[in-house]
Amino acid sequence: MSTTAETKPGAEKLTFRRFKDGDNKWRDWHGYIFNAGHSHKCPTYQKSTPPCQASCPSGEDIRGYLAIVRGTEKPPAGVPWQEYAWRRLTEANPFPAVMGRVCPAPCESGCNRNEVEDFVGINSVEHFLGEYAIEKGLKFFKPEQTTGKKVAVVGGGPAGLSCAYQLALKGHSVTIFDEHAALGGMMRYGIPGFRTPRDVLDAEIQRILDLGVEARLGTRVGRDVSMETLRAEFDAVFMGLGAQGGRPLPVPGADAPNCVPATAFLRAFNDGRLRHVGKRVVVVGGGDTSIDVATVARRLGHIEHPHATDHPELVIVGKAAQDVAEVSARGGAEVTLTSVFSIAKMQANKHEIEHALAEGVAIRDGWAPVEVVRGPDGRATGLKIAKCEAKFVGPKLEIKVEPGTEEVIPADLIVSAIGQSVDFTGLEAFDNGKGAVSADKNYQVVGQKGVFAGGDVLRPHLLTTAIGQGWIAAEGIDRHLAGEDPEKRPKIDVHAFDLMRKLVEKGLRVDEAPREHVRGTSSANFAVHNYEDRSARYVIPHDELFLGHFQHTPRNVRNVTVLDAERALGNFEERLEPLDEKRAVAEAKRCMSCGLCFECDNCVVYCPQTAVFRVKKDKATTGRYVDTDYTKCIGCHICADVCPTGYIQMGMGE
Repeated sequence: MSTTAETKPGAEKLTFRRFKDGDNKWRDWHGYIFNAGHSHKCPTYQKSTPPCQASCPSGEDIRGYLAIVRGTEKPPAGVPWQEYAWRRLTEANPFPAVMGRVCPAPCESGCNRNEVEDFVGINSVEHFLGEYAIEKGLKFFKPEQTTGKKVAVVGGGPAGLSCAYQLALKGHSVTIFDEHAALGGMMRYGIPGFRTPRDVLDAEIQRILDLGVEARLGTRVGRDVSMETLRAEFDAVFMGLGAQGGRPLPVPGADAPNCVPATAFLRAFNDGRLRHVGKRVVVVGGGDTSIDVATVARRLGHIEHPHATDHPELVIVGKAAQDVAEVSARGGAEVTLTSVFSIAKMQANKHEIEHALAEGVAIRDGWAPVEVVRGPDGRATGLKIAKCEAKFVGPKLEIKVEPGTEEVIPADLIVSAIGQSVDFTGLEAFDNGKGAVSADKNYQVVGQKGVFAGGDVLRPHLLTTAIGQGWIAAEGIDRHLAGEDPEKRPKIDVHAFDLMRKLVEKGLRVDEAPREHVRGTSSANFAVHNYEDRSARYVIPHDELFLGHFQHTPRNVRNVTVLDAERALGNFEERLEPLDEKRAVAEAKRCMSCGLCFECDNCVVYCPQTAVFRVKKDKATTGRYVDTDYTKCIGCHICADVCPTGYIQMGMGE
């Protein structure tokens, strides 16, 4: 067992260069800046959405909470910055301690800092804030008034809990119906506990229940209570029942009793019923679920000389539990994972793939299942595979098998992790014929006014995707309950820094005025120095930033316990350690604050006309740090050239 740090695959870009080799227009950026021309345009201050937020399916205000952690946005008096950052984060996502551990972090792939040297460790800062909130016992604020409206939420997974959370904050009465013994959905029954510690998950769910949300557990809608009853008793319904069924392998022999779906395998393990597997386990997949199955199988191991009653499939597909006494005699399992894609193209998290390999999982990439080989008793004895070439043609996956390359991998248990399905028993009317529910952009079910949906029931995807859909659906439900027409969703659906709210928080006043008059003024009391909020429609790319401002700064990475094949057996301890406070702050300081001022003073220092100046401290706040004296401005655009964040744009005068 060893401790290492999260790593980024591929070579690092150590420096930023404005020009490629051979370019000779300017030797360096100083020459470009100090020979700037003049124009009819003057600077305006335009907030844009950074690509991290645009890449976050739950729409977190990532730039906002990183600014609070780094200290450029100050909390109100008496509020610790850690709490203030956590509250900003949880406006979108009520599960930072869970998502900070298991989210594959598409935000980091989109981060503009990748153009300098390496992405900002957004996930690790989220992890730190989630741990802080649990340690300090932070709670969500209950609304002062209630609406008297009642909403039923079907399914207590990430989508249902997210929707219930947002609705409760709006003052609505929410009841969650879930068929399981505990809330959490795939966070509890699909992800192993060594990736999502149950005390952490329970703490973040309890905060939602503390808002007054009621949970009716062990209750399946469509069996124990009908949808018609819910629609009669509640003012709106949200369907977040998830996709917790598995897809069988599309090959002959896949109906063998020991050929089981990944969702059932993980549910049996997370229920505590599955305690050991066969000696040889084959997992078919390539996504995160397949990695979870493979690493769980390595930890569970097998027992020598099993009886027929010890077969793992009896536990996985039934309700039996294995004998705890036999676990002490177990040995390691041989686990093989097959994927039609190469390792580089597998959808699973890259560092999870690395951990699986270190723990002794054999990955056969570029191989497709052809047939489940069965013995005389009907049980699978192996999986026949063949080399293949897989590629997407539009949304359809095409797999071309190479004849003559077939071979058999011996197996005592075969687990299919090639996709999930929704169980519509009792809710068949909502099946769109493709095994899912159809909904509009506000996530209202097509043809079912007052019924909304989100999460895997629409299309199986990330946990954070389900969280974001729950939030958007809650906004649609809120408008429905108020008798309002559904709003037109913005092009970029994210939570964002609100300058007007920040002014009110600081005690500053900006008079209301018609929206069409907000731009084009530098002195009127109803405007803020030609400030424009473009965050609902524009994502700022790296080539609009002055990247030369940023020094090469290595990422602060979390320590990860890496197990070898021997030590993986029976080890169910958490592997990922959160950053400490000092390193979390240092990592947040690497954020380039794309699209919003972070108070670097470049524009003030380099303006040759002293036209750009700092706003007086008693009138300044985040996003209102500098202003322009347009009587001095000559339109030289130096301020825009040296703005690291792209917040200054040459727009006035167009």
